[in-house]
Amino acid sequence: MYADPPAPKPLQPGETPPASSADPFSPDGQATSWRFNPEYQKLVDLWQQVLPLLESLTTSVDKPLQMARSRDVWDAPVAERYVQDMGEWRNRLGMYRQAVLTAISDQAADTPRWIPVAAGAPHAYS
Repeated sequence: MYADPPAPKPLQPGETPPASSADPFSPDGQATSWRFNPEYQKLVDLWQQVLPLLESLTTSVDKPLQMARSRDVWDAPVAERYVQDMGEWRNRLGMYRQAVLTAISDQAADTPRWIPVAAGAPHAYS
């Protein structure tokens, strides 16, 4: 079993953007106002959409695997191969889950949570 990578953090109630301060390097020297990055929000939504689906897949493999391991269900030489195959499917599903969640987590780590209002949403690898 793999440990899930850190999930993107959704906007919390009462969370405030970074402190607005005048940027001395900007052409007009005006204070910057911030908004929550919509690209980051998409990653939060994607995580919340994908995680229950992956849990459902894991559960759908775990139940038959537990039943197949029981000698009350099937006690034959072919049963051992069947259990091994299902164990391999379970391992592959775990690696797939890890890959999907890591990709989302890595993308979220590279995407800023807050962006200046006047700017387009920065996106990692763009």
